[in-house]
Amino acid sequence: MSKIKIEEINKILCIKPRGIGDILLSTIVLENLKAAFPHSEIHYLTEEFAKRAVENNPFVSKILTFNKKDFVLSIIRKVRKEKYNIVFDFWSNPKTAQITFFSGAQYKVGYEKRGRKYAYNYLGKNGTMGEHSAEDNLVLLKAIDVPIISKRIIYQTKKEEKTFAEIFFSQLNNKDQLIIGVIPSGGWESKRCDPVKWIEICNEIQQKYKAQFFILWGPGDEKDAKIILEELKPIPLMATNSSFGELSGLIERCDFIIANDSGPMHVSAALGKPTLGIFGPTDPLAHRPYSNNSSYVIHSELHCIKCTKLVCPYGHECMIELPIEMVMKEIEQLLKFTAKS
Repeated sequence: MSKIKIEEINKILCIKPRGIGDILLSTIVLENLKAAFPHSEIHYLTEEFAKRAVENNPFVSKILTFNKKDFVLSIIRKVRKEKYNIVFDFWSNPKTAQITFFSGAQYKVGYEKRGRKYAYNYLGKNGTMGEHSAEDNLVLLKAIDVPIISKRIIYQTKKEEKTFAEIFFSQLNNKDQLIIGVIPSGGWESKRCDPVKWIEICNEIQQKYKAQFFILWGPGDEKDAKIILEELKPIPLMATNSSFGELSGLIERCDFIIANDSGPMHVSAALGKPTLGIFGPTDPLAHRPYSNNSSYVIHSELHCIKCTKLVCPYGHECMIELPIEMVMKEIEQLLKFTAKS
């Protein structure tokens, strides 16, 4: 195994194809890579739908994209044309291992997973450097002795996304109200808090705080968002059909965010918003919003909690029976980080 020569590293590729939250959390490596290889360009390889997670990132010079059904050879050709010096495979599944192996890079770094070690000449242990999944990405930097000087997740909205949000919020009559964003999104059915629980949470908040609720939604969330909209009084704001970037701009204008475990939850934390994550089938220690002014709630006493099942085989008790007192306790603590509470 040859020693990496810093002066020879001009182009770096980071592979993290999907999902948006996972890609966003992988940006924890960027400041560290730039500090270690200050004269290099850093590129990302992602699926087309997820590229917004690293667009407008000050440390990312270029994004290569592909679609899920693309032949691996076409992706390899795209990567080889760039002539990378080093490739970090932060996904390390069979497909990305092949891409890395045939990338043409002298240095290839990936996880020590069975059946994929052939693809890499530097291996990171298939474990963690901390509790949170964001820090799993740092394992590959440790494999080549890159100093960890930062653990910052980096996401920035674009100018046009800020303008979109500014125009939307200019319609508000009372701008002194606490704006609380409600995000019912979730990649799995079981990760979605039920509308009846969202309504209970919002009603409890409304009894204690003067707040304007703002329902933020994306594809697949329409049904839950509409139920929440129709049942809450006073009538909440509701986002229009918007792109992921525009949704991020709206999140940025909120004072506080409550969200299921999802990509938008991680965006909120990365943008510095006080964020409360609602958890059930996933482990909040590994997937909570990764910031100092965020927290989570989980009904930890259930026998089935953190089941990782995509669809609940029971009655979704992790959400339906989540103690409202637990939720309000965390909200009270997090609202201390807002100026209007």
